[in-house]
Amino acid sequence: MLDSTNIKYILSNWGGMVLIWDYLRTNHKEMLRSPLFPIVVSVSTYFITCLFYTTLDGLSKLVPALNRYRIHPDQSIKPSGILKAVMLTLYNHLVFVFPASVAQWYWRPSLPLEERAPTALEFTLGILGCILLFDFQYYLWHLAHHRSQWLYVTFHAIHHEYSKPFCWVTQYMSAWELASVGFWTTVDPVFLHCHHLTSTVFMVFNVWISVDAHSGYDFPWSLQNLIPFGLWGGSVKHDAHHRCPTTHFQPYFSHWDWLCGTNSGHFKSSAIARKRKRDA
Repeated sequence: MLDSTNIKYILSNWGGMVLIWDYLRTNHKEMLRSPLFPIVVSVSTYFITCLFYTTLDGLSKLVPALNRYRIHPDQSIKPSGILKAVMLTLYNHLVFVFPASVAQWYWRPSLPLEERAPTALEFTLGILGCILLFDFQYYLWHLAHHRSQWLYVTFHAIHHEYSKPFCWVTQYMSAWELASVGFWTTVDPVFLHCHHLTSTVFMVFNVWISVDAHSGYDFPWSLQNLIPFGLWGGSVKHDAHHRCPTTHFQPYFSHWDWLCGTNSGHFKSSAIARKRKRDA
């Protein structure tokens, strides 16, 4: 039971991260050390998040008020489109992700776990560092695969079969793109010497943000509406990218698009124009 003493202990121990990490190390040590753990977390987070938005899509037909938050309220998401995207996702996971997971489990030793939890500063800087690094890596990858006709046709064009994305389009991609994204998500926290807890939270955050960017929803509490100065891309700008694939290449922030001249100035997408009209 929480009392004033326990609450003070939680606050004094880096927002409860000490308690969380001690609990995980004590009760789930072998699971955390398993090479399969990051893969299970990533895949399960993806399907749970997609199922959440799929539920919203279904409810929008029964609760019209939800349509005010849809970027394309007149868009009807067809079951055949969902099935096509889900089937490719399952194919990529069964043919590529699963064998790689088994190989990793077989050859890679169990990971050592840190004794102490990350401090609040370490945790925050670790998450921010991973976001900025991944943002830069994927911006260059994404830009290159749009500038090169061969790269685009061979590896990336499949992702743009849907001009108005919905949640399951997130991983409707080639195996090469899925491998690239998975590689950076896994390696970046290691490169930045992040704590195991920080790495796991970043992985969950990365999957959630990716699905949210393709969800087709623009909620008042979405990050693009909370982070000021248009610094965050989010679903609205990524919708603009799918409709006009010469702009908005960053997955998270917008600074590289601004600096490199690939920001559309918010006029390429009718969804953005409608958002501005709502906000006016």
